[in-house]
Amino acid sequence: MRARNRIGFVFAALALLGAPIVAHHSFATYYLEEDTIEVEGDIVEFQYRNPHSWIHVEGEERANRGVRIYAAEWVGTSRLEREGITGKTLRAGDRVRIWAAPNRNPTDTRIHLKRIRRSDGWQWGGGTAREER
Repeated sequence: MRARNRIGFVFAALALLGAPIVAHHSFATYYLEEDTIEVEGDIVEFQYRNPHSWIHVEGEERANRGVRIYAAEWVGTSRLEREGITGKTLRAGDRVRIWAAPNRNPTDTRIHLKRIRRSDGWQWGGGTAREER
């Protein structure tokens, strides 16, 4: 009976250790990473959080000319902090242009942020932020 309990414990421990790996999705599962769209508009909300931050923009996709709210999935707070970005870097009302991978589902307005430029010149492009206000 003890051997059986140990085997059960080992399987349970392995399942718990593997859970974070399975739970974290690949961006390519949801987004067309090889494609890029441009969205220009005003930030409605900036959610500075883990595992990914989100920028909600009421904007117009340049190709489709449709105004709607886009939810741009970004990286987590630790990476943003390393690049000098805080929860106050972007604010509701900021005018931005976003370059992003579109969603695989054309009716879903979630996008994967690749680059962002604020109207005052600040920008982030996968590297470090520049011209912080």
